Amino acid sequence: MHILKIDVLTPQRITEIVALDRICLGGLWTENGYRREIDSPNSSLLILDLFDGKSSSSDGIMVGIGCLWSIAEEAHITLLAVHPDHRRQGLGQLLLLTLLKDAIARKLAWATLEVNVNNRTAIALYQKFGFEVAGKRKGYYQATGEDAVILWLKGIQRSDFQLNILQWRKNIEESLGNTGYCWHKS
Repeated sequence: MHILKIDVLTPQRITEIVALDRICLGGLWTENGYRREIDSPNSSLLILDLFDGKSSSSDGIMVGIGCLWSIAEEAHITLLAVHPDHRRQGLGQLLLLTLLKDAIARKLAWATLEVNVNNRTAIALYQKFGFEVAGKRKGYYQATGEDAVILWLKGIQRSDFQLNILQWRKNIEESLGNTGYCWHKS
């Protein structure tokens, strides 16, 4: 059984997150960028660690990252990435669920993000959680010139959305359990 734990990034783990960023996102943020996020009261920067149930080590391996910015009433999701070796196992869903729960706790009214127009897997994940296409940003990704889709999720403070959160959490926990993962909630 593999144990998963989501926690906030600490300065001691900057090197690890920068390495994971390079693997997942091509080096989107620098070490200084991550330090700014740690210091910002308007940022939630989460890491997903994987612990091997067989190992006696207390150190997990960082396999996922997620970040949101709290801007006025908006949760702007700036990062969501899972190491390629651990994708398609529900870990992205777990991170997104945790970010949305944080947005609810911060009393934010809606969530938004940009995603590469060609990243169908990510778009499907966001739409599964109720995000809808609101527009497109032409040439958003400087390195490739590719467009981004703007996605919005309204009404995250509504009671029906919060009931959905509870159901998604149950479904994610079941799915993770079926694939040999146990989510340690802190």
